[in-house]
Amino acid sequence: MIPRYSRPEMVALWEPESKFQIWFEIEAHATDALAELGVVPKEAAAAIWAKGKFDVARIDEIEREVKHDVIAFLTNVAENVGEESRFMHQGMTSSDVLDTCLAVQLARASDILLADIDALLAAIKKRAFEHKFTPTIGRSHGIHGEPVTFGLKLAQAYAEFERNRERLVAARKEIATCAISGAVGTFANIDPKVEEHVAEKLGLTVEPISTQVIPRDRHAQFFATLGVIASSVERLAVEIRHLQRTEVLEAEEYFSPGQKGSSAMPHKRNPILTENLTGLARMVRSYALPAMENVALWHERDISHSSVERMIGPDATITLDFSLVRLTGVIDKLLIYPERMQKNLDRMGGLVHSQRVLLALTQAGISREDSYRIVQRNAMKVWESDGQVALLDLLKADPDVSAKLSDEELEERFNLDYHFKHVDTIFDRVFGATA
Repeated sequence: MIPRYSRPEMVALWEPESKFQIWFEIEAHATDALAELGVVPKEAAAAIWAKGKFDVARIDEIEREVKHDVIAFLTNVAENVGEESRFMHQGMTSSDVLDTCLAVQLARASDILLADIDALLAAIKKRAFEHKFTPTIGRSHGIHGEPVTFGLKLAQAYAEFERNRERLVAARKEIATCAISGAVGTFANIDPKVEEHVAEKLGLTVEPISTQVIPRDRHAQFFATLGVIASSVERLAVEIRHLQRTEVLEAEEYFSPGQKGSSAMPHKRNPILTENLTGLARMVRSYALPAMENVALWHERDISHSSVERMIGPDATITLDFSLVRLTGVIDKLLIYPERMQKNLDRMGGLVHSQRVLLALTQAGISREDSYRIVQRNAMKVWESDGQVALLDLLKADPDVSAKLSDEELEERFNLDYHFKHVDTIFDRVFGATA
């Protein structure tokens, strides 16, 4: 992944040093278990821990000759351990190391991502309560619908990312399995107790049947989950981008002193962070498809999945980590303009209250079809005037309306607070009654 969209903690997890360290721990823990079973000398297991070390450059040098990364690693470790190294990798196959290592990396990556989501949830919750009753217009098809609050917009995002957190917890559990089963997964040359020991030491669970490789449906679910989370990132980012449009300008990304928006137009303040998040979300989603295509391997194994995972493992987790942290910063510093929200709410002459008038007329005895026709003919005059004519005034002057509703009854239907009477209930559902 390019440094521009990377954070050090997640990047470090995928560095060669980290990978080879996990490989070494898998091999050393496996040798410990073999020693307890009497398969190898305990002195050999102790020597591996004491003298085992590796050098990335040396591993690369050996691999250029042998064309096999695990053999290159084992050869380099053996150079340092000495004679006892012959007891390493007893009954194991390369996939035991590679797949178990990937499980560790993805589990640890999940922990970073879960922390990211927790920080994002905290930022969204803070801003949601800050604007719990800030009136704004709700839009459907991009067109004014009925009033909502800005807090409700954020509460929706909070609920969505809470679901994403639950999905990621489940995906982490699904991916965190250990396979030390040997060639074609039969345990013919290694005892299943070795697998159990390594799994316990590395915080994994035992893969019930690995066929030499861990089944890739697990990985498919994991990367699909990352894609769903990325889609939620984009959903909130797109909302902010729309709200920052000049014609709307109800909220905008923080614009720091000295920041410049355009090389040509000095007035520009562009939503570059959320546009960037939209692009990054596309990338994370794109990694789900090859993960699904990896599920169908030949017989007990092939390595068509390997090249894919070497790319999508780091790229998907690093990109999503960066995206979640960036979105948290956007929400935390988001500039919110309640006055502009109210102005936009009012600009179409009260059209946002049309449903309440429709319902009042039906309650007063007019059929729904006629009520709709009466309200719509007045609403279209407001629409065509671009909000210069007030719907309430037109309705008061309409004899079909005044015959059923008094001016006071009509005015009550234009009460903005009416729309917010269940905001507390919604917030209790999302954040809990004690929040």
